[in-house]
Amino acid sequence: MTYTAAEKILKAHHREGDFLKGKEIGITIDQTLTQDATGTMVYLQYEAMNIPRVKTELSVSYVDHNTLQNDYRNMDDHRFLQSAAAKFGIYFSRPGNGICHQVHLERFGRPGKTLLGSDSHTPTGGGLGMIAIGAGGLDVAVAMAGAPFYLTYPKIIGVKLTGKLGRMCSAKDVILTVLKLETVKGGVGKIYEYFGPGVKSLTVPERATITNMGAELGATTSLFPSDEVTKAFLELQGRGNQWEEVKADEGAVYDKIIEIDLSKVEPMAACPHMPDIVVPVSELAGKPLQQVAIGSCTNSSLDDLGVAADILAGKTIAQGVSLGISPGSKQTLSAAMKNGIIEKLVDAGARILESACGPCIGMGFAPSSGGVSLRTFNRNFKGRSGTADAQVYLVSPETAAASALMGAITDPRDIKGVERKDYLAYTEIKDNMIIPPFDEKEAAKVEIVRGPNIKPCPTAKAVADNLTANVLLKTEDNITTDHIMPAGSKILPLRSNIPEISKHVFEAVDPDFPQKALAAGEGIIIGGENYGQGSSREHAALAPMYLGIKAVIVKSFARIHKANLINFGILPLTFSDPADYDKLEEGVSLSFGNLPDQLKAGREVTATLVGGSGDGTSMVFLHDMEERLLSVVLAGGLLNFTRQSSGQ
Repeated sequence: MTYTAAEKILKAHHREGDFLKGKEIGITIDQTLTQDATGTMVYLQYEAMNIPRVKTELSVSYVDHNTLQNDYRNMDDHRFLQSAAAKFGIYFSRPGNGICHQVHLERFGRPGKTLLGSDSHTPTGGGLGMIAIGAGGLDVAVAMAGAPFYLTYPKIIGVKLTGKLGRMCSAKDVILTVLKLETVKGGVGKIYEYFGPGVKSLTVPERATITNMGAELGATTSLFPSDEVTKAFLELQGRGNQWEEVKADEGAVYDKIIEIDLSKVEPMAACPHMPDIVVPVSELAGKPLQQVAIGSCTNSSLDDLGVAADILAGKTIAQGVSLGISPGSKQTLSAAMKNGIIEKLVDAGARILESACGPCIGMGFAPSSGGVSLRTFNRNFKGRSGTADAQVYLVSPETAAASALMGAITDPRDIKGVERKDYLAYTEIKDNMIIPPFDEKEAAKVEIVRGPNIKPCPTAKAVADNLTANVLLKTEDNITTDHIMPAGSKILPLRSNIPEISKHVFEAVDPDFPQKALAAGEGIIIGGENYGQGSSREHAALAPMYLGIKAVIVKSFARIHKANLINFGILPLTFSDPADYDKLEEGVSLSFGNLPDQLKAGREVTATLVGGSGDGTSMVFLHDMEERLLSVVLAGGLLNFTRQSSGQ
C-alpha cells in the first residue's frame, strides 16, 4: 500500500484506533511546545497530573507573546514558566530569544517527527517535513504526560507546485493564493501536503511561511517533503545529523489535488477582515497607508528581513508611515545586525521591535484610528491589531517594504534592481538564551514560583442528567477565538487567572455577556458556520466553562476550538435542521432530558424549546463524538477524565 508523506509519519506514530480515514486515531507525540499566553495553564494542568517529568523526546517552553511586562503579572508568569520547565524536564526559551515557531524551526524541529503545540501556528514545523499540530493546552499537557494525541484521520489534500516564483513574488503570495481558493473553513479535517517539481525552488523559511498560514485554512496541519533543501538548512543550524528524507511513496493517492504554477503567482493581499478575502496587490495599488509591520511567525526570518532591507536600502520610508520590524529570533536578529540588514532598515526609518509576537496579537504597535496597516502577519481579524476600526491587510515582506517606501500599497515588482539573495548563508547559531532541562536530581530541588495572579485551573462538573438553560448569545458565521476571548496587552496578563479573564468573554460582541452568564448559572451559545476559528487558545473554552456555559450549538465548528470545548466539558452540538438556527434567539431556553443516555445512544440529541413562538416544540441536534470523547465530556472534561483513568 502506498502512502503520502503525511500518512507515512502518522502511520509510524500510530498508537490507538483503526488507521482509517475519518476514524479517530491516537498518535505518539515526540515533541511539544508551549508559549507564555497558553503555557501557564498548560503547566498548571500538567502539575495537577502528578507526573514528575515529561515523557516526550523533547518539550520546550517559550516566552514570546506576553513580553511587555506592563506590571508584575507578566514577569510573574515568566518566572513560573521557567521554574516549571526546570521542575519537569523542559527546555526554556527566555524572553527575547524569539517567537516559538521561528526558534523551533531553527533549533529543535526534526523531519519525520510529530510536534504538538499550544499555539495554532505550530504547523510552521511542517516546513521541515514534520507532522506539527496546534492544539489546546490541556491536550499538550496530556501529551507531555506520555498519552497519545487523538485526532480524526484527516483527508490529505495534495498541492502540486510547478515552476518557480517570479521576481518580487514570495511564499506569502503562494499561501494567500491557496486561501483564496480554499477559504478559511476549506481545510477543516484536512492535511495539505505540498509536492511536485516546484518544491525544490523554495527554502525552508519559505516553506514554513506556507505551512504556518495553513492554520488559516482551518487545516489539521500542512507539510512539505524533507529533501536536500531541508538538509542544507539543518546543516546551517549545526543539526545536519538530524536530517532524514521524508517524501510520499510513488503512486500515493491524495483525496484531492490542487495545482499551482509558481511562475504565475503574483503579489497578493488579504483584505480586511479575514485572511481569505484575497485580491492581487495590483488591484489595491495606490491606496494610502499609515503603518507597515514586518514580522510574526509567518514572515520574520532572515530571508524576510533581508529582502525588505534591500528594497529600502539607501532610501527613506514615506512621510506619514510608521514601519516596525519584529525579527523572529535572537539568532535572526544577531545575523541581521552583523550583516548590515538591520542598519539598512534603521537608516530607512524602521523601528526595531522585540523578537516576539508583539503587534501580531495586539501587544503594541497598534494602527491609528481608522488607519490602513499592511502587515506580514497571518491574521487580520477585526480589532486584533489593537485598533477596533483599523483596516489591516496581510501581505508579503516585498509588498510591505515597497509600500512603506511609497506611502501607498505598491506592487513590489514596480521596485527595480532588487532580487532575493541567499540570506540564509548569514546564519549564526545563538543558543545562549535557551536553558536546557535540569537533570532529575537538580529538578527535584526546584520550587515552582507562583505570583498572586496565578490561580489553579478550574474544572467543570460531570454532565447532569437533565439540563434546562437559556440561550445567552447568538452569533453569526466565522466567529473567531478573538471574538470569544480577546488578546492584546489588556487581556494577556490575565491568562493565568480564569476568574479575572472570564470577565472579558465576548466583550467585543456583547459587553454584558459575562454578567448575564454568571447570573444565569447555566447557559447555551448559538453560532453559525466555522465557529471558533483562529487561535488555539483554550481560554476561549475554559473561561466560558467557568461562566457556566454547558453547550455550544452551531452550524459547524473549527477543529481546535471544538476539541477545547470537549476538553472542558462543554457539549459541542450542531443543527440537524439548519433552519432551527433561525428559531433560536437570545432569551429562549432549551430543555434536555436524560442527557447522558441520549449522548450514548446515538448521534442525535433532542431538546424542547421553552419560550418564544416555538414554545414546546422539539429540536434535534447532532454530535459526532466517539466513545472516548463522550467519556471525556461526560466526566466534565479531559482533566477530570485523566484523573479518573489514572485512579487519582
